[in-house]
Amino acid sequence: MSASIQSDAVSEIPASLSVIPRPVVAGARRAAWAMVPIRGSALYHSLDVDLPIRQAGLTVSTFHDMAVFDVPWAFSKFRAAGERQLLSMALRKADVLIAVSDFTAERIKSLSGREAIVTPLAPAPWATVPTPTEVAEVRHRLSLPERFVLQVGTIEPRKDVALVANACSELSIPFVLAGSGSRGPDAPSSAIGLGYVATEDLPALYSAATAVAYASHYEGFGLPPLEAMACGSAVVASAVGALPDFADDAAALVHTHDKDSWVRALRSVINDSEYNAALRTSAPRVASRFTWAQTAELTVEAYRTAGLDV
Repeated sequence: MSASIQSDAVSEIPASLSVIPRPVVAGARRAAWAMVPIRGSALYHSLDVDLPIRQAGLTVSTFHDMAVFDVPWAFSKFRAAGERQLLSMALRKADVLIAVSDFTAERIKSLSGREAIVTPLAPAPWATVPTPTEVAEVRHRLSLPERFVLQVGTIEPRKDVALVANACSELSIPFVLAGSGSRGPDAPSSAIGLGYVATEDLPALYSAATAVAYASHYEGFGLPPLEAMACGSAVVASAVGALPDFADDAAALVHTHDKDSWVRALRSVINDSEYNAALRTSAPRVASRFTWAQTAELTVEAYRTAGLDV
C-alpha cells in the first residue's frame, strides 16, 4: 500500500506504507500534480477530491464540503472556478463518493444526483482534556486574560471573526484569535492576536478560554469545534454543516447569523457558570463518539460496497 503525498508531510505517514513523494506546491501546480496517475494501483482514494487522469483501478473521492458551489463569495474567483472544475470532475468520474457528513452527502446529491457514503471525521490524537497545570502554564506563557472568548483558525470570510468580535465588545469580554492572519490586517482591531500557536498548546488554550466561538457561515463538517469539545471547552458555534448532528447537548448552537443572536448565546455561556460547567463536562463525552478507527472501518466498508476485496 502506498501514499502519494507532498514531501513536507512524509514524516506523518506510518512506516508500514511506502511513500510516493510529490513536490511541495500549491494552487494550480498542486492540482496539476494530482492529475498524474499512479501505476499498478487496484484502488486510488483521493482524500481531497483530486483524481488523476486515466487512473487505473477503482477510484474513490472524499468530499469535505461543497463550499465553492454553495458560498463562492468566500473565495477568489480564480480559486472558486478552479475548484469547481476539480469537484465536478470527481463527481462525474469517481467510482465511489465519500462525504464527511450527512450535510455534505445531501449537497452532493442535490448538485450531482449521486449518492455518497458518509464517513465522519474525528478529533486529532492531540485533542484531549489538559491538566490544570498545563492550562496554567499556557495561560501564563501566552499572557492570556483571566476571562476571554477564543476563536482558532485562519482569518477568512467564511469564519466571520468580525461578528464574534462585535459580540464580545458588547459583552465587554476580551476576544482572542489564534492562527494564520490573527495578527494581520484582516483581523478585527479589538481582537488579541496570538499568531501561530503550537499544536501541543491548543488543548490548554481551548480549556483556558471562557468560551470557544466558531461563527462560520458554512462548514462541511465542523472539525475545529469538535476538537475544542474534545479538549473540554464550552463551545458556541453556528448551527451549520454537521454541527447540529453531533453537538447534542455539549455545545451552544446559534441558528441566526447576526450580532444579537451571538450576544445572547455568548452571554449565556459566559455568565451562567453552571451552564458553562455542564458544557465542559459533556463536551469530551460527546466528542469521544467520533474516532478515526470508526472512520477507517466505514471507509473500508465503502470499498467493499464497490466490490473491492479488502
